Amino acid sequence: MTFYDSAGSGSGLSVGGERVMVLLVDDQVMVGEAIRRALAADPGIDFHYCSDPASAVETVKELRPSVILQDLVMPGMDGLELVRAYRREPGISTIPIIVLSTKEDSGVKRDAFQAGANDYLVKLPDEVELIARLHYHSRAYQLQLQRDAAYRALQESQRQLLETNLELQRLTNVDGLTGLSNRRYFSQYIEAEWRRSIRTGDSMAVLMIDVDFFKLYNDNCGHLAGDDVLKRIAGVIQENCRRSSDLGARFGGEEFVMVLAATALDGAAVVADRVRARVAALRMPHPATPGGVITVSIGVAATWPKAGDSFFALIDAADRALYDAKRGGRDRVVQAAA
Repeated sequence: MTFYDSAGSGSGLSVGGERVMVLLVDDQVMVGEAIRRALAADPGIDFHYCSDPASAVETVKELRPSVILQDLVMPGMDGLELVRAYRREPGISTIPIIVLSTKEDSGVKRDAFQAGANDYLVKLPDEVELIARLHYHSRAYQLQLQRDAAYRALQESQRQLLETNLELQRLTNVDGLTGLSNRRYFSQYIEAEWRRSIRTGDSMAVLMIDVDFFKLYNDNCGHLAGDDVLKRIAGVIQENCRRSSDLGARFGGEEFVMVLAATALDGAAVVADRVRARVAALRMPHPATPGGVITVSIGVAATWPKAGDSFFALIDAADRALYDAKRGGRDRVVQAAA
């Protein structure tokens, strides 16, 4: 049999301002009534009673009291095992438990505390002492709940702040139109990769990519259409950054750059021709060109970085190769050793 009997009157708050919700688990109804009467004078205590120890765990999970009062000796149920059962349930495992025993026994006390009890009283306890202990344990529990909630809120705030900072960091490194890295991040990245390549002895390649006759396209089709072209070409570049160490960036205007770590000239040329062919395959109309579609020219350069050398020479070599591609008729890849 299980029943709840809410005692107390008025606001239901104690002098300290906290509400004490007590659940007594005891098979003896006479004990339940005696404790109910002992607590009735305190308006800050809500008293609930469970006479069936087999349903105690579910009752605690449903009621969520701030203190559990429990007998240690009940028919069909080991009181210490019931204490352990509370402690195994994540949602109720920290609720304070005051065990009630028929005698003052140090061995029983030891076992009770080892099982997870917070306090030990011989029944029937003195009314003043019982109320004081209930308030003490309830207050400590509620303060712990408040600290836990504050800690979770702080963790969530920190998580959101970290995400915001990461997003801000990402935005400072990303070109707003194309979604590729911007010129600022490209400069940081190539310098870092250059230093790494010096340490590892790896080769390094740079692709300079320029949209052919882009000014004519803007003049004929408008800047919004031009923006769409740049975004679609950026998508092709991103698709061909197939390794985590590959970087595609907008260099400026209609010019893009790719950094390919641990890549020699021949391998970089393969990537460059794949990008060129993929852009041409998009068949984006360009009314002011001989072929009638948008194309790109690409200059490729590669080197083995050495201490004392500068990555600017590699960029310049790729830029010169790009100029040769433009001068050679556009829509082509030109290689140049740095």
